[in-house]
Amino acid sequence: MSNPFARIVEPLDPKQPLKKFFNLSKLEDVRYARLPFSIRILLEAAIRNCDEFLVKKGDVENILNWKVMQHKNVEVPFKPARVILQDFTGVPAVVDFAAMRDAVKKLGGDPEKINPICPADLVIDHSIQVDFNRQPDSLQKNQDLEFERNKERFEFLKWGSQAFKNLRIIPPGSGIIHQVNLEYLARVVMDQDGYYYPDSVVGTDSHTTMIDGLGVLGWGVGGIEAEAVMLGQPISMVLPEVVGYKLIGNPQPLVTSTDIVLTITKHLRQVGVVGRFVEFFGPGVAQLSIADRATIANMCPEYGATAAYFPVDDISIGYLIQTGRNEEKVICTKRYLEAVGMLRDFKNSSQDPDFTQVVELDLHTVVPCCSGPKRPQDKVAVSDMKKDFETCLGAKQGFKGFQIAPDQHNSIVKFNFEGHDFELAHGSVVIAAITSCTNTSNPSVMLGAGLLAKKAVEAGLTVKPYIKTSLSPGSGVVTYYLRESGVMHYLSQLGFDVVGYGCMTCIGNSGPLPESVVEAITQRDLVAVGVLSGNRNFEGRVHPNTRANYLASPPLVIAYAIAGTIRIDFEKEPLGINASGKKIFLKDIWPTRNEIQAVERQFVIPGMFKEVYEKIETVNKAWNALDAPSDKLYTWNPKSTYIKSPPFFDGLTLALQTPKTIEDAYVLLSFGDSVTTDHISPAGNIARNSPAARYLTSRGLTPREFNSYGSRRGNDAVMARGTFANIRLVNKFIDKQGPQTIHFPSGEILDVFDAAERYKQAGHPLIVLAGKEYGAGSSRDWAAKGPFLLGVKAVLAESYERIHRSNLVGMGVIPLQYLPGEDAGTLGLTGRERYTIIIPEKLKPQMNVQIKLSTGKTFHAIMRFDTDVELTYFHNGGILNYMIRKMAS
Repeated sequence: MSNPFARIVEPLDPKQPLKKFFNLSKLEDVRYARLPFSIRILLEAAIRNCDEFLVKKGDVENILNWKVMQHKNVEVPFKPARVILQDFTGVPAVVDFAAMRDAVKKLGGDPEKINPICPADLVIDHSIQVDFNRQPDSLQKNQDLEFERNKERFEFLKWGSQAFKNLRIIPPGSGIIHQVNLEYLARVVMDQDGYYYPDSVVGTDSHTTMIDGLGVLGWGVGGIEAEAVMLGQPISMVLPEVVGYKLIGNPQPLVTSTDIVLTITKHLRQVGVVGRFVEFFGPGVAQLSIADRATIANMCPEYGATAAYFPVDDISIGYLIQTGRNEEKVICTKRYLEAVGMLRDFKNSSQDPDFTQVVELDLHTVVPCCSGPKRPQDKVAVSDMKKDFETCLGAKQGFKGFQIAPDQHNSIVKFNFEGHDFELAHGSVVIAAITSCTNTSNPSVMLGAGLLAKKAVEAGLTVKPYIKTSLSPGSGVVTYYLRESGVMHYLSQLGFDVVGYGCMTCIGNSGPLPESVVEAITQRDLVAVGVLSGNRNFEGRVHPNTRANYLASPPLVIAYAIAGTIRIDFEKEPLGINASGKKIFLKDIWPTRNEIQAVERQFVIPGMFKEVYEKIETVNKAWNALDAPSDKLYTWNPKSTYIKSPPFFDGLTLALQTPKTIEDAYVLLSFGDSVTTDHISPAGNIARNSPAARYLTSRGLTPREFNSYGSRRGNDAVMARGTFANIRLVNKFIDKQGPQTIHFPSGEILDVFDAAERYKQAGHPLIVLAGKEYGAGSSRDWAAKGPFLLGVKAVLAESYERIHRSNLVGMGVIPLQYLPGEDAGTLGLTGRERYTIIIPEKLKPQMNVQIKLSTGKTFHAIMRFDTDVELTYFHNGGILNYMIRKMAS
């Protein structure tokens, strides 16, 4: 059908009549100028894609009427401009696409219809690990080992880039997905198919929001949802409320962007922004560079919002020029944004739109801080770190407690490392990593770390050799300006050599600690510490032997590495004593903002970006040499332990199956609050005593060949066994941490997978009980796929993280939510009952359903299918089944 808004289409430049745009100012609707800038992007996409089928005029009206409709749970469609994937989540997406081609062929359809319609970029950045550090050739050794471990996966991805249209692969060794997106992939304004329109993106990494810092609206979605977008389906979303976050004032000289983001993270957690957009405004925004804004936007999942949007302003335009974008395209970008009223002047308050709620932060009130020891939202001022950690030691086991007996707080363990004697205690730093997209996109903090390292070396300070130090830049540009500015040499002297270009420590790819260090930690059950400039520090994520993990700015990571302990008050205690006996304090070596900015102006230049990114897709010789099959259907290798055809579509028919009541389900696991996707589907190392390890051993692999769960996401046999396999899992049925549960028919305590297999063989359905924020953390589709394969039919929780709930829906697992004011405690649920969940014939979004217990008790819960589209997916047994039927019919 023709677009009903075709009347507002016009050329951007009369000299180029074939380059058009939808001129929203010609709507002549006073509501448009009052819309938050983020909502204007949703509106433009709805108008441009309006076909009265997938997107209707009523949807456009609802978005225009945002001020009224935002509170009414109204569903609107959104077609993003592109999709971005990383390899951990990208591999299973490509596996699903390959399996969908097979399924469409079996149902008599054309398998080549399964093809990305929406452009997709896949950046390989999650596979590399810190196996080697503190060596001149650490980078090359880690990259060689990455290829050795992941050759099968990389060959498969290369096949995908050839077999599927519209899928581009950025090879390993190029950088972190979000920094590559920021510096290279982002357009800000798209120029495609004869139209200009706002760039927007959804990604299979929850930190896709980092791109919001450049004025590109983006957020993380489940891998399953991303696949549907790639196949041309709009995202069905509830029209969001928008919290206006007003920034005023100037940061203090010693404050970094990391301090600002950790302050905002805690503040917005307290405000409550789950499911909402946050849009930044106010004169303080003009004080922030794009890298600063990107750092704040990156942490959006940690404060729970869907997106954290900074509208485009002149600083954004300047960043495009600084990073080597085509100048003619930058001119068109600015002209387009001015024409549609999407270019922001943060100092002009008359441009301030309407918001659902306004909160404010004076940047001058921000103080240096860290976050931890177990969650990114638990901010601790640096001045309080020593006291806070010592309080945590004795506090009850929990987010801020380790429950160490008082007489053990000062335990010391002596050990030998490389022929020298050292001591470890509670609070000793054993991992110090400058890692992850949160900071490595930001020249100010990276150069700040380099200048601090220079001053530390010149003052005679060192880092103890057993501490696992590492630097994993977000792109080759970072290495370039660290080297050109002369600080790389000093970073290396302190052990912060470049070890790889990827997420590494932040994703759990921290590699092994020295055996003598591990023995010392386990000998007295020490609370050893990891300090990282990342964005996630959930239990068991960074390393199994670091029970406390703190997020910190890159300069503070180095400072704590030099100190060797978190139990230091930098104001009163020296970082160290040099060879001359002089006490060196942190204030003696901390670089000023002016020093950092002077170096940044001199050395972060457009030529660097152009040189690095011109060859990004061809520079990796090992990738270029990979031999991948050219067939349009993938030939599955039954011997592969990395890539396996998933069983999701086994027995799929064109006819729909009527959803049935879940009868007499057992509870597989009972959880409290904040169970993360790291708990449900860990990405890190595979424990040697786990079901996944037993499976891999049975396939002839040795422990050194196990690799990580994240790297094996293309194999459902490994990932099902890795479901709920986190060593820090707290299951209420068991009195200690660990991935086990009770198999109630026998009363035996078993590994979770083994218990689920027993239930499945006996034909018993399963459910999971949980508290608040179930599924918080990374957007891992396997956190939904894994439970599905274990036989989990439903989850009953107090609340859900947005992406995880969507993933459960996408797999046909029912997300149930307690009624307001109710939970397992108020209802007297023990989890030892059996549950019958009544599924009515006619389903409606967010309807109440009845649950009957084997004890005779009944209660109601909300079935969290939030939209009619989600109900359609459920009736099809999941979103991928729906797409297969659509393509095959």
